[in-house]
Amino acid sequence: MPFFGRAFFTRLKQASTKSLSLAGIGACPATKNSIIGFCAFLLASCAVGPDYKKPDVALPAQWGDKAATTAADAAGQNRQAELAGWWRRLRDPLLDQMVTAAISDNLDIASAKARVREARALAWQTAGALFPSLDSDASYKRRKTGGPFSVTQDHYGGSFDSAWEIDLFGLNRRALEAAQAGFAAAQEDLRAVMVTLIGDVASNYVEARRLQAQLRLSEDTARSQRQTADLIGRKFQTGAVSNLDANNAAGQAADMEANIPRLTGQLAVIKHRLAVLLGQPPAAVNDLIESNYYRQAGDIPVVPGQLPATIPADILLSRPDVRAAERRLAQSTATIGQREAQRYPAISLTGNIATNATHPDNLGKNSSISWVFGPSISLPLFRGGALVAGVEIARAQRDRNFIALRSAVLTALEDVENALVSLKNDKLLAAKETEAANAYQTSLTLSRNLYESGNTSFLELLTAERSYFSARQGALNARAAATTDYISLMKALGGGWDGLVDYRKPEIIDKNTGPHFGKLPTLSEPPMQPQSAQDNS
Repeated sequence: MPFFGRAFFTRLKQASTKSLSLAGIGACPATKNSIIGFCAFLLASCAVGPDYKKPDVALPAQWGDKAATTAADAAGQNRQAELAGWWRRLRDPLLDQMVTAAISDNLDIASAKARVREARALAWQTAGALFPSLDSDASYKRRKTGGPFSVTQDHYGGSFDSAWEIDLFGLNRRALEAAQAGFAAAQEDLRAVMVTLIGDVASNYVEARRLQAQLRLSEDTARSQRQTADLIGRKFQTGAVSNLDANNAAGQAADMEANIPRLTGQLAVIKHRLAVLLGQPPAAVNDLIESNYYRQAGDIPVVPGQLPATIPADILLSRPDVRAAERRLAQSTATIGQREAQRYPAISLTGNIATNATHPDNLGKNSSISWVFGPSISLPLFRGGALVAGVEIARAQRDRNFIALRSAVLTALEDVENALVSLKNDKLLAAKETEAANAYQTSLTLSRNLYESGNTSFLELLTAERSYFSARQGALNARAAATTDYISLMKALGGGWDGLVDYRKPEIIDKNTGPHFGKLPTLSEPPMQPQSAQDNS
């Protein structure tokens, strides 16, 4: 039994036989035996439909890039602990602060929390069908009969109604099993949103730092080239250099200065995106990003020297999106049993005890009390194939969720493979770009000395300046790309928030929800407008 297993029903049966004395209610031996047999039959009932079994997912023994696998495949036991809080290894206090703020205030997180609360409430609501229902009512009426012998009489009444659907074939238990799986899936969805959010905050933060570094490089280079252009312009006025050199210098300076507004606009967009990810207005993080209190503006976070100790393929099964897909597969499997149980008889026990009297003191008398108790059974005889179709729909939904699980695993494998390859190559690229920038810096210094001594042309100096700028730009981009690859790898492995997240607190807290006088709704209509005004609009 998927819920309320046999041990539970055994304890329930033992408790009922200890607390109830059938002889005390005056039942005959045959009746007692029938009741005991009927209860034993009910307690031994089972659920129809397939029982869920977690599927085996085939995973590769190693990653496709053996070098990347070897670098990250040292022995280790606490793999999830190593992945949690991965952004702290970038050693950036402002990034840590932003991640914490995003988890607290991001609107996607708030929406995912609401879905978890909804799924939890649905599970509680579904569980209510397993228990008997009990209702009561009370009434008072004063009646006067007509005619010459009219009589005025008071009438008092009250009753208790009870009903219990015997879950003989597991309809309600399968529904609860599905609701519980849906609740677990909603929790995993919340974790998946947090994984994505943290990765997005970190990626956008690194991009902001990259743009700051590019902007600072462009400003410094543009300032230097503008000074050179002014110097060449003055030399041209004296006839020391050609018009070609003067125009080349001015053109290169203007071209470099054109980078500044472009990078400034891109940086503003990234800042706005970061603020929204933190649940704040777009301009909220401008001062933080530009401040040098946490980190020098344009200082790109560096990939930590040591990656998490273990990255085996089976760690992907711990990714929240994969676990959510697995829980939805369990949910759809339970739904098959729920639909199957609708094809079987439904047995209910109903009872009513009522009292009616003309005076309150007589309500408790035996002559005023009436009761009724008994079972009822309903059997679907003909529904035009609708119930069978419902089972087939549930089976197709299970197939769809099984395919979604396989797709989630394949996507996870692809994400990790891509991140490993990109991280490996971008780290090599960053090293080579830095080496090239150092070489071009030396070349630029030599070119300036040669130009000032008249041993080389101004065109060669401009070429050296462009090469140095391009190499420094490439080194900055490669450093940022390597850090972004590290972030992508941590996201792909399912690294996320390592603190507690309370999803129970609602966004809107209602006050005065009990009985109270409220304002009556009013119907308001827009004022009538002349036909000419409507035509003009």
